[in-house]
Amino acid sequence: MAMPRPTVAQLAYGSCTVILSTFAMLLLSGASSAVDVTFVAVSALALGLLVAMTVPRPAPRRPGAVGRPAGAERSVAPEPVRAAVAPPAREPVRERAAP
Repeated sequence: MAMPRPTVAQLAYGSCTVILSTFAMLLLSGASSAVDVTFVAVSALALGLLVAMTVPRPAPRRPGAVGRPAGAERSVAPEPVRAAVAPPAREPVRERAAP
């Protein structure tokens, strides 16, 4: 089973969450040691991942739902479309003269 790709919205929300939460937590906590900064960075990454995974994914498109009028009933089958194209006109074959 293939792993689904993240959508643009998931990438954008997750990235913005990581950047803004890292900035806010560093400003509010006053972290100065490497351990504190690492903890803030890991926390921001976890929060960004959580936000990216909770963004709703778009529903898959159904091929039968496209082009159907709003008030149409689903049990009515559409009539087939017949092409009205004239057959190509035949042209006489022209032979080349030998030089």
